[in-house]
Amino acid sequence: MGLFDRLTLLLTGLVAIYLLWRFFNHYRRSRKVYDIYYMISFGVLLVAGLLLIAFTYSALASPLVVIVAVLIPAGLSLGLVAEFFPRYEKAYLAFVLVGWIAIAVTRFTGPVWLATVVLVIVHATAGLIIFGLPLVVTSQGKASKAFVWVTVGGTLIGLGGIALAFLKAGKQLLFFSEQVVFTILAPLLLLMALAFAWGFVRGVIAQETA
Repeated sequence: MGLFDRLTLLLTGLVAIYLLWRFFNHYRRSRKVYDIYYMISFGVLLVAGLLLIAFTYSALASPLVVIVAVLIPAGLSLGLVAEFFPRYEKAYLAFVLVGWIAIAVTRFTGPVWLATVVLVIVHATAGLIIFGLPLVVTSQGKASKAFVWVTVGGTLIGLGGIALAFLKAGKQLLFFSEQVVFTILAPLLLLMALAFAWGFVRGVIAQETA
C-alpha cells in the first residue's frame, strides 16, 4: 500500500465522520431507528479504513475483518428498508442477522466455497437493495432526485465486495484480478463514500431539515 492509497483511505474516513455527524444530529431530532443503522454502516467504514491504513491490505486476510465489513452494506440496506418500507424492517433485519451469523460460522468452520456462497448471497441481496430502492423512492417522489447517488454508491460497494469475495475463494470475477482489485480498492471506497454523502445529505437529510 502506497502513500496515495493511505491518503485516499484517510479522506474516506473523513467523509465517514461527516456522515456520522449528520446522521447523529438527525437522530437527535427525529429518533428514527434507520439513522442508527446508517451510523453503524459508516462507523464500520471508518474503522475498516483505519485498519487498512495501519495494517495495509493484509488485514483483509483476517476472517474477522470480512465478518465486520459485511455490516457496511447490511447496515445501509437495512436503513433504507427501515426508512422507506418500515413494514418489511423486521423481516429483513432477521435475514441480515441470520446471514451475518452464517458468514461468521462458515468463515471459521465451513469449506471455502460455502463461506464464499453465503457471503455473496448476503452482499448481493444488500447490494440490490442499495442499488434499486433509491431508484424506486425517487421515482415515487419520496426523496429528491439527488438520492439516486445512493444507487451509485451501492453499485460501487457491490462490485468491490463481490470481487473481494471471489478473490478470497481463489477465483476471479470478470477482469477483477488481485492486482486490479488492490489497485482500485482505495479510490473505489472514496468514490463510494462521496456518492453516499451526496445522495444522503442532498437527497434526504437536507430535504427533511430544510
